[in-house]
Amino acid sequence: MIYVHWIFIVVYAIVIISIIVTVLLDNRQPAKTMAWVMVLMFVPVFGIVLYIFFGQNTRKMRLMSQRSLDQLSKRQMLEFVEQRELRLPERYRSLIQLFTNQSLALPFKDNDVEFYTDGYQFFPALLQAIGRARQHIHLDVYIFADDPLGRLVSDALIQKAREGIEVRVIYDDVGCWRVPHKFFERMRSAGIDVCVFMPVKFPAFTSKVNYRNHRKLCIIDGVEGFTGGMNIAMRYVKGIRGGSLPWRDTHMHLRGSIVYALQRAFLVDWYFVDRTLVTNRCYYPPMPWRIDNNCIAQLVTSSPVAPWPDIMQGYVRILLEAKKYVYMETPYFLPTEPILFAMRTAALAGVDVRLMIPRHSDAHMLEWASVSYVMQTVQSGVKIRLYKAGFNHSKILVCDDELCTCGSTNIDFRSFENNFEANVFFYDRQLALRMKDIYLEDEAQSVDINYVDELQQRPFVRRLSESLIRLLSPLL
Repeated sequence: MIYVHWIFIVVYAIVIISIIVTVLLDNRQPAKTMAWVMVLMFVPVFGIVLYIFFGQNTRKMRLMSQRSLDQLSKRQMLEFVEQRELRLPERYRSLIQLFTNQSLALPFKDNDVEFYTDGYQFFPALLQAIGRARQHIHLDVYIFADDPLGRLVSDALIQKAREGIEVRVIYDDVGCWRVPHKFFERMRSAGIDVCVFMPVKFPAFTSKVNYRNHRKLCIIDGVEGFTGGMNIAMRYVKGIRGGSLPWRDTHMHLRGSIVYALQRAFLVDWYFVDRTLVTNRCYYPPMPWRIDNNCIAQLVTSSPVAPWPDIMQGYVRILLEAKKYVYMETPYFLPTEPILFAMRTAALAGVDVRLMIPRHSDAHMLEWASVSYVMQTVQSGVKIRLYKAGFNHSKILVCDDELCTCGSTNIDFRSFENNFEANVFFYDRQLALRMKDIYLEDEAQSVDINYVDELQQRPFVRRLSESLIRLLSPLL
């Protein structure tokens, strides 16, 4: 028995050395590598737990074979090839090519977009579209709440399933932790195919908890779709009468060729959770809408298992190539170093860079961690606006009256590096101007950070606390 503790020490040392070698071979940024080496060496046992949960390089994993991915993309490729007179904007040709090469985010023309800026606009439109379904409904959502609105949507889906319509639903396990299983079992009993994304259960309770499907996709019959920032929850429709302001968010109703890209994204996620290849031609039907324009759109997806952080790289390129302005909205601002560098560089180069975040976050730790980044960008000339008419959960970007994007991606470590996200990038002047108007309307309900005394005159203890919490930014 006298040697037992020595055996434990030797085994522990071997484990630590093996993990350190793995970290070194990942060839990450030197600062990240050194940070993990220090944690593993000087934080006994807990350092290993942290690495298992948050430190593994998932971009080296292959969770889907290339053959399966090719099969799931074949129909989308055929619809892309059938496009005629596709004219890509010369200025953004390299950005379009970047997305195409990295994640097969094909550009599609002939699209029509309707923007929703609150739940009172979005949910009636969603329910009407569900009611129009004649073949299938595909829903991919982070939060599907068991509240009056969630039950209303689930009832609509159940009714369509009883009519013989194919209904598939993906929900995220962490996003729906507080939702009772019976809520989803009721849908399954009615004939809906319901799958949970990457369930977190012991003993598999490792890094799974850190990688979540944050996408919000809905496709009806393969000809119309919805995507953006809204989950299915009452928080988007609660008004002043209910005792709280609603969450401000941006969502889109899409018609046209871009729906083929939404369909492909959902079917890839479906294969991920159900291991079923759904490739039938009926899921990519001819469009019934007569839309003839050159509104170019790309659905760009990113995930921790993709080779590159696609959406983050796109944001960096947009910021560095902007000529006049870049306006952004995000509920959480914990930027990665490339994003922070690009924002500061663009602002110092004379580009009008504006960032809108909520006056108060729904999470105090996130708010405190964000302040140090915010103050750093202000010093370089970035204009920070604090939205004060509720909690702004919107994720949009508009640039130079020519490009805009909306989707599920926050400007933070989690969205850029850990989550499964989806954004639609539009290369169209009319749409960019419409999104610019949305931003300016929100700005009218915001205050310049320079006029908020409590942020400008924070005591030393508060600033120190913010800097300490900032160290946890990649984990928040």
